Amino acid sequence: MTIFRSALGRRVTIAATALLAVGALAACSTGGDSATSSGGSVDDLDAALEAGGSITYWSWTPSAEAQVAAFEEAYPNVDVELVNAGTNTEEYTKLQNAIKAGSGAPDVVQIEYYAIPQFALTDSLLDLSEYGLDSLEDQYSASTWGAVNVDGKLVGLPQDSGPMALFYNASVFDEYGIEVPTTWDEYLDAARALNEADPSKFITSDTGDAGFTTSMIWQAGGRPFQVSGTDVTIDLADEGTQQWTGVWDQLVEEGLLSDTPGWTDEWYQGLADGSIATLVTGAWMPGVLESSVADAAGDWRVAPMPTYDGSPVSAENGGGGQSVTQQSENPALAAAFLRWLNSDPASIAIFLEAGGFPSTTGELEDPEFLAFESDYFGGQQINEVLTQASKDVSAGWQYLPFQVYANSIFGDTVGQSYLNTAPLEEGLAAWQSQLVEYGNSQGFTVSE
Repeated sequence: MTIFRSALGRRVTIAATALLAVGALAACSTGGDSATSSGGSVDDLDAALEAGGSITYWSWTPSAEAQVAAFEEAYPNVDVELVNAGTNTEEYTKLQNAIKAGSGAPDVVQIEYYAIPQFALTDSLLDLSEYGLDSLEDQYSASTWGAVNVDGKLVGLPQDSGPMALFYNASVFDEYGIEVPTTWDEYLDAARALNEADPSKFITSDTGDAGFTTSMIWQAGGRPFQVSGTDVTIDLADEGTQQWTGVWDQLVEEGLLSDTPGWTDEWYQGLADGSIATLVTGAWMPGVLESSVADAAGDWRVAPMPTYDGSPVSAENGGGGQSVTQQSENPALAAAFLRWLNSDPASIAIFLEAGGFPSTTGELEDPEFLAFESDYFGGQQINEVLTQASKDVSAGWQYLPFQVYANSIFGDTVGQSYLNTAPLEEGLAAWQSQLVEYGNSQGFTVSE
């Protein structure tokens, strides 16, 4: 299963993240001196595949090895060196160091959506529209295509997506007579009813997670980060953010959330025994449940994400794609490999076999994909719900160009609100204050 966990802040290594973010703008000029100018066309990609050569690909996805093998079989003149340079933050630190040094970056690199702006802003990623890959826009969901377009440049191609939905334990809901909530007010009522009936059970777990928080603000209509080049505005008290905290504050302050940290043995056990009754998360979650919570097979179902007024709206949570670095000595071949990796049916089939959720409209609209009946989810056609969630992702979201750093300090700011059962607004204000100070210290012009 391809799981982009750092987008949810699950494996953030604070020290490494700080090293990655410090001097991001300064690194731009250092690494740019050795950048290879591309300039080409779609014909150049086909010619590059025919001519062959060698490229390096950094990825931690479970499907990468099989995809590389299939590519090399289809194009025997090309050798792809696959390197696992570490998962998310670890890889980003190595990539940033290579950019700063002016050498050592791979030809093609995996980057999660939330981290793409940081590397795009330093002009470290190739604009793929120079090879005509902007013509592929119709092949991807709108939200993922938007995530790889930064400042007017196509800096990557989407691989997977994480449209959010409500995963719920139907056995627990049935046992306590709880209806599946369609609004957040109903979700709050369900949380109270469940915990009152059995204090050992909670509607969900949340101890403070940057990726979850930004996704929930996204769904609520908040747009706290506005970025135009190096000009950044941060407003973590905008209307949408307040709409989310208006509900979530009550869950925190009333003790209705499990304090079991995510991705721990105890968390998996809670999902298995029903003490954690729902998850509001990305469409990649089914593979996690099937592989790590096998004992709960048949108990879980999927429903649309609750909303504030009943109108369907979702957000992205997790996911990413691949980019070609400006250091590539064979950018046409690298771009050709990336085109195959994230648009060729053979490659996508391998990716789906490994459990990824697609960003490509061809798969999202495929009748066989939609009709898939999941035994784990009691025979439910879960892809119908998840694909609709993809269509319902609201537009206009932006990440900070130093989001990796932002996520690393989340626990020391907003996380304290969870720890102290205090209003989330206090933690968000502290987060904003530190982000403004940090951004200005790094050469951005940050306003509130």
